[in-house]
Amino acid sequence: MPSPRSKPRVQTDLFEPVQLGSFRLANRIVMAPLTRSRAGEDGAPTPLMAEYYAQRASAGLIIAEGTNISAQGRGYVFTPGLHTDEQVRGWRQITFAVHARGGRIFPQLWHVGRMSHPSLQPGGVLPVAPSAIRPEATVLTHAGFEPCVTPRALEPGEIRNIVEQYRKAARNALLANFDGVEIHAANGYLLEQFLRDSTNQRTDDYGGSRENRARLLLEVAGAVARECGAERVGIRLSPLNRGNGADFDSDPAGTYGYVVERLNQLGLAYIHVIEGTTQGPREVPGGFDLQMLRRSFKGLYIANNGYDLELALEARQRDRADLISFGRLYIANPDLVERLRSNRPLNAPERQTFFGGGAQGYTDYPTLRAPKVRWA
Repeated sequence: MPSPRSKPRVQTDLFEPVQLGSFRLANRIVMAPLTRSRAGEDGAPTPLMAEYYAQRASAGLIIAEGTNISAQGRGYVFTPGLHTDEQVRGWRQITFAVHARGGRIFPQLWHVGRMSHPSLQPGGVLPVAPSAIRPEATVLTHAGFEPCVTPRALEPGEIRNIVEQYRKAARNALLANFDGVEIHAANGYLLEQFLRDSTNQRTDDYGGSRENRARLLLEVAGAVARECGAERVGIRLSPLNRGNGADFDSDPAGTYGYVVERLNQLGLAYIHVIEGTTQGPREVPGGFDLQMLRRSFKGLYIANNGYDLELALEARQRDRADLISFGRLYIANPDLVERLRSNRPLNAPERQTFFGGGAQGYTDYPTLRAPKVRWA
C-alpha cells in the first residue's frame, strides 16, 4: 500500500494518444502558437527555428507561431510568412525536423489587420482593418515597440482578395509539408476585428448583424477547408480576450455561438479556445459559459490560457476539454511533456529574450536529459 504521505497516482489520459481528424496524436498536449520573432527580414524561417521546433516535437501537436498570409498581414518584425517560395522552403526544413522526431505540426495562418505599423507595410502605407479605429496597443518594429496608428478601412472589393490570401497560404502550408493549418481568428487580429461589433462599424455585407460580421471568418474557413480538407483545419477563437486593444463584443455568447454553429457545417477538426484573457485572468465575465461552445462544436475542443499540470488533469477528469495547449511553459521547457508526465520542476523563462535575438532564451533551455548550453 502507498505511504499515507504519498499522493496516489492520478489516472489520466492526458499522455495517451488521441485522434485529431485523420491524425493520431501521441498525446493530448498541444504547443500553443508563440511569436518569437526569429525569422529573417524577408519572413523566411531559419535553421535555428527548425532546431527550436524539433526540440518540442514530443507535443501531441505543435501549432507554430502566427504566420503572415501576405506582406500586408504582417504586424511584428521578424515574424515568418507563407506567401513566398523562399518562406515555403524555410518551413520545409522545420516540418522535416519535427516529423523526423515523430511530431505533428500546423502553422497558424495570420493577418494582423490594424495591429501593425506603416514601417512594416509594403510602401509604408497604413495597415488595414474593417473600420478606421485605432487600437490602444503597440507592435514590435525595428525601432522597438511603437503605438499602433489609425488603420484604413478595407474597401468591399479588397475583402475577396483577403480570402484568397488565406487560401494561397493554406496551399503553401501543404507544399511546406505541414500536417494541417490553424486559422487565427482570435486576439484582436483581422478576423476577430470583423467579428466583434466593438471593432466593426461597417454598413455593407461585412458589418452590422452578427451574420454579416462573421461572414469574412466563415468565408476564410470555407476556403481553407476546401484547400486542405476540413479534417486538417482548426481555428483559434478568443471570445473573452481584450488583448491588443479589442473591446468585448456586445453579445459574445450569441456571436461566438453563431460562429461555432456555422463552423460545424464545414466539419473542421477543432476549435482552439482562449479561456479568459491571453496571459491574463482565466475568469469569465458576465456568466458566459465557454463549455457552451464545446457542447455545440462537433469536433475537438482545445483549451488554452494559464494551464498547468493540475488544471490540465482537472480539465480531462471533468471532460471539459479534449486537448490542452500550453504556451509560456513551452518557451522554457522543450521537454514539457516529459516534465509534466513525471511532475518534475519547470524551467523559468527569460522574458527579455521572448522576442528577437538568437539562441539564448530560445534553443538553449535545459532538458531533463541534457545540461544547459550557452551559445556565444
